[in-house]
Amino acid sequence: MSKSIAFYTLGCRVNYAETVAIEELFINSGYYVVEFDGYADIYIINTCTVTGISERKSRNIIRRAKKNNPNAVVVAVGCYAQMSPDEIASIDGVNIVVGTKDKSRIEQLVSNFISGSEKNIDIVSDISTVTNFENIAPGKFSDRSKAFLKIQDGCNNFCSYCIVPFARGRSRSKPMNDILCEVRELVGNGYTDFVLTGIHLASYGKDLDDNEMQRENLTSVIEQVGSIDGIRRVAIGSLEPGFVDEDFLNRVSKVSAFAPHFHLSLQSGSDSILKTMNRKYTAKEFSDKTKLIRNYFPNAGITTDIIVGFPTESEEDFEKTIEVAKENRFSWIHVFKYSPRKGTAAYDFEGKVLGEVKD
Repeated sequence: MSKSIAFYTLGCRVNYAETVAIEELFINSGYYVVEFDGYADIYIINTCTVTGISERKSRNIIRRAKKNNPNAVVVAVGCYAQMSPDEIASIDGVNIVVGTKDKSRIEQLVSNFISGSEKNIDIVSDISTVTNFENIAPGKFSDRSKAFLKIQDGCNNFCSYCIVPFARGRSRSKPMNDILCEVRELVGNGYTDFVLTGIHLASYGKDLDDNEMQRENLTSVIEQVGSIDGIRRVAIGSLEPGFVDEDFLNRVSKVSAFAPHFHLSLQSGSDSILKTMNRKYTAKEFSDKTKLIRNYFPNAGITTDIIVGFPTESEEDFEKTIEVAKENRFSWIHVFKYSPRKGTAAYDFEGKVLGEVKD
């Protein structure tokens, strides 16, 4: 007898791509997908831990699932589950907790739980020891022409405010052949537009065992994906400013399918704050990158993230951020209030900024 299953995704595009792939695992095993706010036999919540607000939302969504069906199997997976498995497991009604590894096993874990062979499953493991990219075949996206393709996971940068390297582990890349095979399969299923996603896209390929002179990187992924017949558009997720240079822009400008939207995370326009954040550029270097982009793509969309209220940030620091934002003429700015994350370097920094000042 087939069972109904519902999904809820919090956080980034990488989470979304993973949820769609997990959904396909269940569909292939005979489950049918229903809306999350209705009745389902199984609820899977892909959680986020990037801010305190995202953690609170994750907890609320988990509780909502149990209200929808008190007898449902509830699975919490993802970054928040990775970082706080005991906290997640203590929520009434949570049956299975999976971190950022072993997502490919979720369907089997649910099956084991339903059969009674395993009870209250918790398989959160040490993500820092994981060195291989965990691949799950992509599923069917709600937009029948656009697919989000996860090609990279993890991050080695350890910005002082960021919990993500601890939740996702070290940088890992999907082999090029696997990417191209998946893209061709998706094109065969009618997809024409692709968004390449990852936790730290700019580090793609650095962990692969290719010859040093032939090492694949994000640029070569864009070139090779963009050359596949049937591709209309190739877009990319967030980039580190340091990755943007003449070679990258010159090469992608020759890819007819490349979508000239660049999301470069500024975070602050103050050099002293950037240094404290452990960001690897100055405000001027960041602005030089946006100018370089516009040399190749005069009508490029350039978007960014900014954190306000980072420890020790003064009014002068904030005004510098305003000036850099004006100078760069961003198409969109995603503004965050700094959220202390236990386990990061910044958690213990002095000079905390009051909440009303952040607001």
